[in-house]
Amino acid sequence: MISVAERQKCLEACLECIEACNQCYVACLEEKDLDMMRGCLRLDRECADICEYAAKAMTSQSPYMQQICALCAQICEDCAQECAKHDHDHCQRCAEACRHCAEACRSMAA
Repeated sequence: MISVAERQKCLEACLECIEACNQCYVACLEEKDLDMMRGCLRLDRECADICEYAAKAMTSQSPYMQQICALCAQICEDCAQECAKHDHDHCQRCAEACRHCAEACRSMAA
């Protein structure tokens, strides 16, 4: 059984990740070499979307919450790996938020 505190921790991590991914996305659009940022841009969107969906699943206590959180953890990890490849501050902040969210979602999925 997942505790309320555990669910709250994951929900907060998802919301922080959404914000970081959205900020990274907007900042990446301003970078000079958009071709280099293509993977980052795509994963920022994917990650923000799944984090939003996971947050909805948690707040509605969806019977699929664990599976959704498992997928969220995987996408967050992929986004963190992509963002970590770039030296930009916004990418590094996003990678950190994604790692934190992946960890919280993995504990929800267990």
